[in-house]
Amino acid sequence: MMSAGTDNEGVLRTVGGALLIAGTTSDAGKSVLVAGLCRWLAREGVRVAPFKAQNMSNNSVVTADGGEIGRAQAVQAAASGLEPSVRFNPVLLKPGGDRTSQVVVLGRAVGEVSALSYRDRKASLMTTVLSTLDELRRDFEVVVCEGAGSPAEINLRANDIANMGLARAADLPVLVVGDIDRGGVFAHLFGTVALLDPADQALVAGFVVNKFRGDPALLEPGLRQLHELTGRPVLGVLPWREELWLDAEDSLSYAADGVIGRPSPPRGDQWLRVAVVRLPRISNATDVEALAAEPGVSVRFVTEPSRLADADLVVLPGSKATAADLAWLRATGLADAIIRHDGPVLGICGGFQMLGGRIEDEVESRAGVVAGLGLLDVDFRFAAAKTLHRPHGSALGEPVRGYEIHHGQVVRRSGDGLVVLPDGTPEGVLAGRVAGTHWHGLLENDAFRRAFLRWAAGHAGRDGFRPAPDTDFAGQREAQLDLLGDLVTEHLDLTAVRALVERGAPAGLPVVPPGGAPPIT
Repeated sequence: MMSAGTDNEGVLRTVGGALLIAGTTSDAGKSVLVAGLCRWLAREGVRVAPFKAQNMSNNSVVTADGGEIGRAQAVQAAASGLEPSVRFNPVLLKPGGDRTSQVVVLGRAVGEVSALSYRDRKASLMTTVLSTLDELRRDFEVVVCEGAGSPAEINLRANDIANMGLARAADLPVLVVGDIDRGGVFAHLFGTVALLDPADQALVAGFVVNKFRGDPALLEPGLRQLHELTGRPVLGVLPWREELWLDAEDSLSYAADGVIGRPSPPRGDQWLRVAVVRLPRISNATDVEALAAEPGVSVRFVTEPSRLADADLVVLPGSKATAADLAWLRATGLADAIIRHDGPVLGICGGFQMLGGRIEDEVESRAGVVAGLGLLDVDFRFAAAKTLHRPHGSALGEPVRGYEIHHGQVVRRSGDGLVVLPDGTPEGVLAGRVAGTHWHGLLENDAFRRAFLRWAAGHAGRDGFRPAPDTDFAGQREAQLDLLGDLVTEHLDLTAVRALVERGAPAGLPVVPPGGAPPIT
């Protein structure tokens, strides 16, 4: 799949084909559709890569070359049979507050911006985005791009680098996906196109409906009328599949005070109940999905203290604003509930820092010295340079791998390490019923996770709980990627998708009123 294009000097060149998947809303299904298309193409023997020009998420991973990208692009890379690369997500925004975000460019943090100041930086970032996409199109046969939010956010269109701004600059055909499970999908799809100006509309070539439940025949009249109204076909209706829940793009995908995953019955005669504190600026919430994949383990996000009363294990996850989220814990009463909890507690990254005695932060929140919860005898100081690392070692007697993304550094510690590095250096702390680590992904190590669950069940008095001996978390993730590939293969018009990738949006697509026209006065 190759297409012709011209560079800035007008010289004809051959580049890989590309397609942009936009969405009517955040969490409409862009990420999973891109992953499914990547898996389908990879199965077909096509050299394919994912691309998201700009992502806003606190769920991120570390690439092999020590950079940082959004987790969704790492999952899409896996669907493509590739290692994660900073080229797959050149701009990552990590919200640290309601109005500020850390900016990560090609894997490296370059400062903080407000919503208004970021607007002024977008022109220079567009240069980075387009040059990175051009590199990928030279190196791969197909690049499947993912938009951000909705392309119909007309207040942001003038400086857009991720949706129609990218599509126009790179001449990308666009498919718009809508989530029918939210309701109003036809209005969402129609309205998305109608709000775009004619030049943007010319690149929107079709629609995909996501998460449909029921008889497809009931949907057919609406699909037909949408085609008649817009001149654009619906290229597929993806059915709802309950087992698709791993690797959520953002913590907003999880319901507050909601169960994670699809708990299966225990192997023993007792459940292990896990309460994960849903911090306001939670990061890498996906760390706990490996626990939720275990039979007999019920994992729930909690936002108020009473939810800890019957929990066996409490998990404090990562945070993009450790000091602020620690203050929130105290304001809500959750801090006292965690301190009083007489069962096991695990802190991950920012949660590990909250469990300590002292945090000195002149970098992330500039809060100065903040007292931790005092459950672990360890102190932290935030450094200007962010640690980005993919280490390995052993924990609870089992080999482990993980990744680190943090500013906080241990400056004083007492007690055993939860992890031991190959040179004998301890990482994290394990002290009685409380454990903490800076490592993300630690729970994805199957043998360690089983040992950790035995440790947690022992401290919780859950003698009837038995860890399953055969849970393969990496295998479950691969199975979900295969399922996405199957859904794309079975329910999308792949002939039409191939034509878009190879030839771009068809000429002569009609303009849907008002087509970006100013309001009538």
